[in-house]
Amino acid sequence: MPSSSSITLYSWCAHRLCCFQNAGTARFVPQDFRARSIRVCILRYYPDVVASCCYASPVAHNADSGIPLICRVVESVGEGVAEFQVGDHVLTVFIGECMSCKHCVSGKSNMCQKLGLERRGVMHSDQKTRFSIRGEPVYHYCAVSSFSEYTVVHSGCAVKINPAVPMDRICLLSCGVSAGLGAAWRVADISKGSSVVIFGLGTVGLSVAQGAKLRGASMIIGVDTNPEKQEKGKAFGVTDFINPEELMEPVPQVVKRLTNGGADYSFECVGDTGVVSTALQSCSDGWGLTVTLGVPKAKPEVSAHYALLLSGRTLKGSLFGGWRPKSDLPLLVDKYANKEIQVDDLVTHDMSFGEINKALELMLENRCLRCVIHMPQ
Repeated sequence: MPSSSSITLYSWCAHRLCCFQNAGTARFVPQDFRARSIRVCILRYYPDVVASCCYASPVAHNADSGIPLICRVVESVGEGVAEFQVGDHVLTVFIGECMSCKHCVSGKSNMCQKLGLERRGVMHSDQKTRFSIRGEPVYHYCAVSSFSEYTVVHSGCAVKINPAVPMDRICLLSCGVSAGLGAAWRVADISKGSSVVIFGLGTVGLSVAQGAKLRGASMIIGVDTNPEKQEKGKAFGVTDFINPEELMEPVPQVVKRLTNGGADYSFECVGDTGVVSTALQSCSDGWGLTVTLGVPKAKPEVSAHYALLLSGRTLKGSLFGGWRPKSDLPLLVDKYANKEIQVDDLVTHDMSFGEINKALELMLENRCLRCVIHMPQ
């Protein structure tokens, strides 16, 4: 189990993380509970093994749109685990792939019935936690628990990756970058010469733009209230920029004028159900497709006039870009290694573990894309 010098991070409140050293010990894991699990660690002598902050903060049960991202090294394996060995480099992910349920074998979905999105703070296998402090359970965020030197994950929620890639950048493929690329490639299947509008130019939105550019879209419109995103968007393929706060008319009217009637594809990357309706209005009659990727922090119900659907528009949801973690993530890692996709420029801050509250503040103030957190050496 972790030594007395191990580091863990937890929160008793809703909006601030607390960093402790020597604060807690891993809960004992009985042998039957270790089955099909692996224990992974951030080793101090691997300076590039890191966690990345994803908006909005990974505070258990209260962060509806944030997933902690992580690259780790396998420290030990449990009974029944054959695909991992000690020392393997892995990405841990918030949805797993059991390879045997109805969804996994269908080839049509990444919504694993056994290892789906877990938001109660417990492990999939036994509905319990693996950590405690002073006798109180410390809950896992989405079954990942990124901000700890050691953690236990189900083997189905870990993906072995090429050890040659830099882990302080490839960690972004555990969530935001993959979500955006997959929405463009797998969910929408953007065609060459098409028009695209993207609402929200954070990491996810910029990754959608990158995916659209690589597919040959002729017009990629970025919509964001932060004027600084205009230049950043150009680097990822955005051809036109709209700031809603500078307009005297609704955004859909501007989009329709630019695209001669509406975009072929629109993407909601904000996490606001009101923007879902705006995105739907911005796409074309007859064949326009709207994909929603954001997770709303409030008002989860979507409201839209029925005529928008009756006229031929389609609204689709996207979780993790439709990627199946074990089947597909290694391919994205290879694309990164071959310089086919852009990831590095999405990291705006490299920070120490002790600065994690500052990283959280940067996210909440919309002053970063991704903050990579480095463990002390």
